[in-house]
Amino acid sequence: MRAVGAVVGALTAVSVGFTPSVAAADAQSQQWYLESMQAEQMWKVSTGEGVKVAVIDSGVNPNTPSLKGQVLTDEVPKAVSYRATKDYSGHGTSMAELIVGTGAGGGLRGLAPGAKVVPYRAQFEGLEPGTAEWEKTPDSWEALRAAADSDAKIISMSFGGMTTEEDEAAINYAASKGKLLVASVGNSGGEGNSGLIDYPAAYPYVIGVSAVDASGKVSKFSSSGSYVDLAAPGQDFPGWCDATFRSYCDRDGTSPATAIAAASAALIWSAHPDWTVNQVTRALIDTAGRTWSKDNPSKYLGYGIVRPRVVLENADYDPGAADSDPLAEENGGDLLAKSGASSSAASSSPSAAASTSSQAPEKGSIGGTSAAGSSAESGDDSSTLWIALGAAAAVIVIGGAGAAVLRARRAR
Repeated sequence: MRAVGAVVGALTAVSVGFTPSVAAADAQSQQWYLESMQAEQMWKVSTGEGVKVAVIDSGVNPNTPSLKGQVLTDEVPKAVSYRATKDYSGHGTSMAELIVGTGAGGGLRGLAPGAKVVPYRAQFEGLEPGTAEWEKTPDSWEALRAAADSDAKIISMSFGGMTTEEDEAAINYAASKGKLLVASVGNSGGEGNSGLIDYPAAYPYVIGVSAVDASGKVSKFSSSGSYVDLAAPGQDFPGWCDATFRSYCDRDGTSPATAIAAASAALIWSAHPDWTVNQVTRALIDTAGRTWSKDNPSKYLGYGIVRPRVVLENADYDPGAADSDPLAEENGGDLLAKSGASSSAASSSPSAAASTSSQAPEKGSIGGTSAAGSSAESGDDSSTLWIALGAAAAVIVIGGAGAAVLRARRAR
């Protein structure tokens, strides 16, 4: 059994706090990663069309200019549909726009504008516990199970604090249904919270996403540890300030990085609709920008920074075996996320890192930093990594110590 820390409250949405507002007309100019990732070139091959992304968050407002026509409100399962399109904080809507936004009205442009979002609302800070609205809003595990039963291929979870047995069972259930699960690793980098592991990112069968800035440097707030699988842009671009949806603010965090990673997967899966979750996962890992060996992932950036362009530009890209989990060793066996797998087989216990590091957050407050990293270290000059995201090949310079800090993978 894993020990559980003393953080109490609602689930943690892992976006760092806001800075002064950004006019909607200026929002797109601050989406620096679209140029770095060569979005315009990728969209000539794939926009994410035909792929549905389940966004479990504070709800999604389908009426922002950028999201009109992009949110499948009629496909939210009735069992978890309570006010799914009423975003009580602006967080979920921001994540949805980063994934599928059209950019209309000066709003955010999503990395996968041809994809669609299905919104799932869960109990995060911003809802007062004990109120009727709180009670009617599903727990995250209930939303996750509902999403697992839908035809969404990808489930994006920009939050932490999923630590109950129901939570873990829901993760395993979703994996058994062939879903690609992505989650934020947390924003406690450099806070001295070594050993504090965040969930759901730390669970097997979940891709944990850390954040980088415009230069490719791992963000100082980004948690680190053995559960970081990939990195994505997550700093210095806009999101909605609050639930009034009047203006954007600068948003930092592993929350937006997770949305970008989910959108990257959507671009790949749209171009290759017959691929399995194993093949899409392998494509993300094999083409990620890094200079270290794939056998020794960095505890800061995992296998590297997502580069879906590398898959899309290669018509002959080989995704490997459809039924072979590329993360089998760290997951404790072949990935259960494939159609026809029995959910009863998903009896995984938490990873060894989770069991031995002893500290996992309970449900923490939204906007806070209760989500933390295993063996977390600050992103100082001795451990930061830089990448030219738009280069034909990854160009990474490792500062200070001259070598990537490696991590032991999840052992079972």
